[in-house]
Amino acid sequence: QAQFVESGGGLVQAGRSLTLSCAASGSTFSLDAMGWYRQAPGKQRELVAAILRSGGTHYIDSVKGRFSISRDNAKNTVYLQMNSLKPEDTAVYYCNTWPTTPVPWGQGTQVTVSS
Repeated sequence: QAQFVESGGGLVQAGRSLTLSCAASGSTFSLDAMGWYRQAPGKQRELVAAILRSGGTHYIDSVKGRFSISRDNAKNTVYLQMNSLKPEDTAVYYCNTWPTTPVPWGQGTQVTVSS
């Protein structure tokens, strides 16, 4: 059974940076495209960034130039470097495969950005 465990969230001031980590186990991680998703209070979960097994990346417009997704296949880990954080980035962040998400969602990691 594949499982993802997210970490690295916290409370930061606007303009600061955070790096999120997602550790994968029990899956063919190196073969999968992976994504970081987020869900803000009262909103639907949305894709933030995705990385192909080849290393190609995709970002939503609101985080382009500020966020960077990367992966270490040897460590079965995917990262999300978040710079110049804004209050609107406040959400619970999750990782999962992309574009489909057959693996049960983990508990996520809370990111709170204060103004």
